[in-house]
Amino acid sequence: MRFDKMISGLPACGARGLGGLPDVVELAIVLTATIARVAEEHELTPMQGRLLCGLAGQPRRMVDLAQSLGVEKAALTGLVDRAERRGLVERATLPGDRRAVQVTLTDDGGKAMLAFETGLASALDELLAPLPAKDRSAFRRMAAAVVGAARAAQGSGTS
Repeated sequence: MRFDKMISGLPACGARGLGGLPDVVELAIVLTATIARVAEEHELTPMQGRLLCGLAGQPRRMVDLAQSLGVEKAALTGLVDRAERRGLVERATLPGDRRAVQVTLTDDGGKAMLAFETGLASALDELLAPLPAKDRSAFRRMAAAVVGAARAAQGSGTS
């Protein structure tokens, strides 16, 4: 779905009086649409963008990638197959364990990941532009705190 259609179709949830929850839901919709738009601009799907970013800096085992992306192994296999056909990633077996498969960014994949990340940063700057500078900084700090807490809870098995 196109970004402009997703945004124009935002639900008017504010009337339900759920203590700010609708605003958070609508923010999630705006962010999801923004990620989709940036991915499309770079000829990626949002999930391909997440895959590339998840491989930044180091190769990862398929099982670890599936867990970090929150997808089943079969879905990840298809995702990696498509990225591999595009020359964005490569697969290799791990020395000493023929069953374990590791995925690595190719040079083209690294360039695509960097372009996607740069596009996302620019898009986020545009979204936050209406806020005063101190509020933009505070928003980023608070978002990082929420994400950090969610990752910690996920790592400890609680949610």
